[in-house]
Amino acid sequence: MLSANAVALAYLAASVLLILALKGLSSPETARRGNLFGMVGMAFAILVTLQLESVHNYAWIFAAIALGGVIGGVVARRIPMTHMPQTVAFMHSLVGLSAVLIAVSAFYDPVAYGIADAVGGLRPASRIELFLGTFIGAITFTASLIAFGKLQGLLSGKPLVFAGQHVLNLVLGVVMLAAGIMFCVTQGWLPFLLMLAIALVLGVLLIVPIGGADMPVIVSMLNSYSGWAAAGIGFTLGNNMLIVAGALVGSSGAILSYIMCKAMNRSLLHVLLGGFGGEAGGGGAAASVGDRPVKAGSAEDAAFLLKNARSVIIVPGYGLAVARAQHALKELVDKLMGMGVEVKFAIHPVAGRMPGHMNVLLAEADVPYDIVHEMDEINAEFADTDVAVVIGANDVTNPAAKSDPSSPIYGMPILDVAKAEHVIVIKRSLSPGYAGLDNDLFYMDKTMMLFDDAKKASEAILQALD
Repeated sequence: MLSANAVALAYLAASVLLILALKGLSSPETARRGNLFGMVGMAFAILVTLQLESVHNYAWIFAAIALGGVIGGVVARRIPMTHMPQTVAFMHSLVGLSAVLIAVSAFYDPVAYGIADAVGGLRPASRIELFLGTFIGAITFTASLIAFGKLQGLLSGKPLVFAGQHVLNLVLGVVMLAAGIMFCVTQGWLPFLLMLAIALVLGVLLIVPIGGADMPVIVSMLNSYSGWAAAGIGFTLGNNMLIVAGALVGSSGAILSYIMCKAMNRSLLHVLLGGFGGEAGGGGAAASVGDRPVKAGSAEDAAFLLKNARSVIIVPGYGLAVARAQHALKELVDKLMGMGVEVKFAIHPVAGRMPGHMNVLLAEADVPYDIVHEMDEINAEFADTDVAVVIGANDVTNPAAKSDPSSPIYGMPILDVAKAEHVIVIKRSLSPGYAGLDNDLFYMDKTMMLFDDAKKASEAILQALD
């Protein structure tokens, strides 16, 4: 057994590794190293925890680790990159459920957890910690399940809004807090279970009014929730490592949520109130919508523009992920670069269904990191670009965000694709994006629409170049 000072020092070392992991994950170039730091730090923390005097039944612990490890490994290998957002949401739900189960267990037998007072009840501080950890964990659990269902397509992505919704949420929140306070005073099971039940319901009600356009913010916000739930339970267990790890996840998720909201020119409160970003309306590969004509082209037309271009900027969106076109696109990029064309990628902060979604897809296809640029880095270059290629992106390239004060997305920072000399949009139809808006970019004279699946279109253009 390690001494208390040795345990504290070991946890400090593990905490440093987790901080380095977050630092590494801030850039695609260092993400692998960041993941390695995180895995080593967590493994170190687990090993230190296993030798604590409070740990007794190793058989159950190792059985759980083995079972969870096998399930996690099998699932992770089978999950395609296109399903990563819903996988992350589901993982957040497990963290929330873990917090709830630990809280219930600690309340049932506080002596076993070392948080009992002189008469075998909960210490005052532990009651508050359990209260916080329980309701945050419960909200995280059900909210993450709803987010998973929306992202997986099991539930409608359309916002579910009804009259008196916010009033109902407010009333439930007040009752939940009142029940939590009563629990802290009386230590009764009834207020504890009432608080837990209302928190589970609130998790559902908070997410159902949120549409697909806000899912990147919701994923990062739930990440923050799961961290705070873990930190709250860390206080209950008296485990400094869990407190630090939870606080790191909670604070980083909160900062990322703020960055996502800023990229959408919306407040977090606005996102939580929901109602924006319902399901896109259906559309077909027609040549026009109403009296707004578009120019439809072929793969050969696109190949002609690309091979005669000096510079090309590619803007990937969720359509790239759905078609699993990243590898075909990488071959096309290699071909163009071999012909002397300068090719770069422009990534919007909220492209895809979760933060960094496009970066992960491109990294999987071994696209060089040095040609992948964030919006702020590359936006000024569109004006000097011969061809901009938009693949499945919609709202993040819509000029209405800058030109139409009446547009719901007005003021949202966008990629300045419209400033390129020529624009090629690869999209299966003219259907609007998650914001439910027509994209003015599609109807510009400089824009050529290539109506096709992103993978098939990339392969067809490559064949035309050959």
